[in-house]
Amino acid sequence: MGSIAKKGLNSYVKQLKQHPLRTKVITAGVLSGISDVVSQKLTGIQKIQLRRLLLKVIFGAAYLGPFGHYFHMVLEKIFRGKKDTKTVGKKVLIEQLTVSPLNNLLFLIYYGYVVEGRPWVHVKAKVRKDYPSVQYAAWTFWPVVGWINHQFMPLHFRVVFQSLIAFCWGIFLNLRARTQVLTKA
Repeated sequence: MGSIAKKGLNSYVKQLKQHPLRTKVITAGVLSGISDVVSQKLTGIQKIQLRRLLLKVIFGAAYLGPFGHYFHMVLEKIFRGKKDTKTVGKKVLIEQLTVSPLNNLLFLIYYGYVVEGRPWVHVKAKVRKDYPSVQYAAWTFWPVVGWINHQFMPLHFRVVFQSLIAFCWGIFLNLRARTQVLTKA
């Protein structure tokens, strides 16, 4: 069994080196999908909502994978592969002041407007209400992930590492973004 896993990992790394963007797109899409399945089960949904699942896969594959790929390439060019403490701190700071707020905002909008199909006025109200606490939570969690990522991960693994961690973050965001239907007693 161990040799099957090792062969699979070696094959994945080979694909990552030969086709980095495609592999990151597929990885982000698959992990977004798995994260959504887990979220659906945690919220008590008995039958998997395939439309919702597909829309989450699309978000991961069409936005998170490609954006992360190019963002990390740009950071590498700006800092020319430096990994000293000061440079890693700058990378994390840039990431937390630009990408983190953008990703969380886009996710909340996408989830409300596209996934749930809510009217724009309701999506705006939900974002106004939830975005500050979501972003605050992100700033207490993601800087540590960013530090590990920029300090220890080779460039070609950074998006994959973030996608793996985002698997858990995605569950949190799904649970936060989900509109609760309030019933009057």
